[in-house]
Formats: sequence, structure tokens, C-alpha cells
Amino acid sequence: MGRLAQTEGLTEIQREILSTVRAFVDKEILPVATELEHRDEYPSDIVAGLRDLGLFGLMIPEEYGGLGESLLTYALCVEEIARGWMSVSGIINTHFIVAYMLQKHGTQEQKDHFLPRMATGEVRGAFSMSEPGLGSDVSAITSKGVRDERTGEYVLTGQKMWLTNGGSSTLVAVLCRTDEGHPEGTAPHKSMTTFLIEKEPGFGQVREGLTIPGKIDKMGYKGVDTTELIMDGLRLPADRVLGGTTGRGFYQMMDGVEVGRVNVAARGCGVAQRAFELGVSYAQQRHTFGKPIAQHQAIQFKLAEMATKVEAAHALMVGAARKKDSGQRNDLEAGMAKYLASEYCKEVVEDAFRIHGGYGFSKEYEIERLYREAPMLLIGEGTAEIQKMIIGRRLLEEYREQA
Repeated sequence: MGRLAQTEGLTEIQREILSTVRAFVDKEILPVATELEHRDEYPSDIVAGLRDLGLFGLMIPEEYGGLGESLLTYALCVEEIARGWMSVSGIINTHFIVAYMLQKHGTQEQKDHFLPRMATGEVRGAFSMSEPGLGSDVSAITSKGVRDERTGEYVLTGQKMWLTNGGSSTLVAVLCRTDEGHPEGTAPHKSMTTFLIEKEPGFGQVREGLTIPGKIDKMGYKGVDTTELIMDGLRLPADRVLGGTTGRGFYQMMDGVEVGRVNVAARGCGVAQRAFELGVSYAQQRHTFGKPIAQHQAIQFKLAEMATKVEAAHALMVGAARKKDSGQRNDLEAGMAKYLASEYCKEVVEDAFRIHGGYGFSKEYEIERLYREAPMLLIGEGTAEIQKMIIGRRLLEEYREQA
């Protein structure tokens, strides 16, 4: 382990967990990641290993069979896993957000039903807000959940987009519009509800009224299945409304995304660390003009800038996680961490790519994979522009001039 991105003040248990995860990454993920990524193959053996380590239940309370660890511990584990292969960190991050939403907002019956099996990885989570054509405008969603007064069920109709784990998951949290009990003119975000949909893994019609068409072919972030979700008369019992009350879905999803942003920041930190490792290693092996290129000042300047960005992003991510763990609002810090880490990740990866020269363009070198993966972090869990809007609004709240 190098000097960069160390975290002060960890407990012995936290250090032991991180050491175990790092060893798993070095032994089980890094040697196979590039080959699996090039084949766009789901990492079944790696996921099984993560289940054995208990990572699917890392933040789920002990009473439900989880490890009951903090957001900081989880984020540092995500950072380590993303250092090995970002797609794997996405598989557990999406699962974690659904488990977090259940833990914070679910009814007791929902917690008892889902969390113990989520802790073991038997139930795997996915969630969706976005729809085709909407992008970041969550308030404009058109998917609907309409109550059938005769049966008490909800009938869901609509199309969702960009589900990580869409095919492999067995539980999907979906945001829909429900207008019942909300007078005309109600703010759009107050008439949204999160529904918990249980389904079979796979593609095609996975239950009556629900279709997962197939994997979306992507530039990077391969291996993990990213899908659409089509609901056509999907019937759900009323007890599958998250929290048991309609109209709370937007707040529940935003709470989940807030901690998700910390984890996207952690992914950016992990990918940037790996890019730095590859760059500093290659710079000492490659010779030009009779000496290693690491001895050229131009390359040393790049390495200095890369290392500083890795360190800065890590520090901001850790601060955002610790603030959430303390029970305080952290949307400002999470937005800053996600924004900075994703931007710095892109820049560090590009500098490592430049250090590799022509070989960086070859699929034989790992940096080629990282170069395609980094852009996803610029848009995942809210674009950089969305983060800046959040940051700007919160700053104006904090620094409002008194009349």
C-alpha cells in the first residue's frame, strides 16, 4: 500500500475490513478485470466472493444479519473495489442504496422481509428514477402508480432507464407518480412514491407486467448489467409502497442518492488511485533519451499533480462520509465530494494515459480500460452540473444576507 489516500482515526475493525478487501481486490479482481471487461462478462465469481466477505450487508444493522458498519467504512471499501474494477463497485453500491432506503424509510414488515436476505446477498437490489428523455429532471417523470379501488393494489405503467443491476437484481425500488390524495397544483415532487418490486433475475418478461429488455451496450462500465425497465399493468400490493405511505418517494430517493453520491465519489477516488499506480509504475519502466521517463521533469510534474488530486478527492470523500455518519445533513459535502472526485478522476486517468504514450491506446494495457470507465462518473448519481447547482443553492442558504 502506498502513502496516498490514507485515512486517519480508523478503528482496528475498520482497518481489518479494509485490509481484507484490498487483499481480495489484488488477488481476485485485478488479475481478471480487464479480460472480463473486454468480454462484457458479468463477474459471477467475484460477486460470490463479495457475498462470502459479507460486503452485501456491510451497512445493514446487525439485528438483520448485517455487519452494522458506518458509511465511512462502506465508502472506503468501495474505493478499494473500484481501484480493482469500477463495475464491481457499482454492483454493490446500487444494492446498498436500496438497503439503506429500506433501513431508513421502510415499514417494519418491509425491513423484516427484505433486509436479512439482502445482508447475505440472496436478494439483490436495483433502483430507478430516470426515464428516457428526462435525464436529470426527476420531477418530470411520467411513470404512474394508480390505485385499484376494488383490490387495493397499485397498477404501475411506464418506462424506466439506466438501471444498474437491472437484470441480476431481484428487488427494484422504482419511483412513480401517484396523484391520489394530492390536489391539483401540488408540487410534482410531493406526488411521487417509491414502489418495491420483487422479480426474477434475467431478461425479457421477468414477472407479469414487467419486462427487462436486455443490456444496454456501453462505452465503458461493462460487466455490470445496465438496463431499461418497462411496466405495463404491473400489479403490486399496497404493502409494497416504501414506508407504507404514498407521496414520500422523492424524499426517500434523494436520501438514498445523497449517500450514493458519497460512494460515487469513492469510486472516483479508487479509479484515480489505480491510474496513478499505473502511471508512476510505467514512468519508472519506460526509457527515453537514455533514462526512465520518471526522471524527466515534465513527467514528474504530471505525477505531482496526479498525486495531489488523488489526495484531495479522498479527503473530501472521507469528510462527506463522516458528516453523514454523525447524523448531520451532508448534501453540500456529498455534492462537493462527488463533483471533485469525478472531475479529478477523469484528469488523473488522462494524465496516466498520456504517460503511457501510444501504449495507452492499446487494449493490452489496463489504462485503456480506465480511460473508458472514468467518464461514467461524470454523469452517474447526478451530472457535474447538477452537483454544482446543489452546491450553489446550499451555499446561498448558508451565506444568506440578512435583510
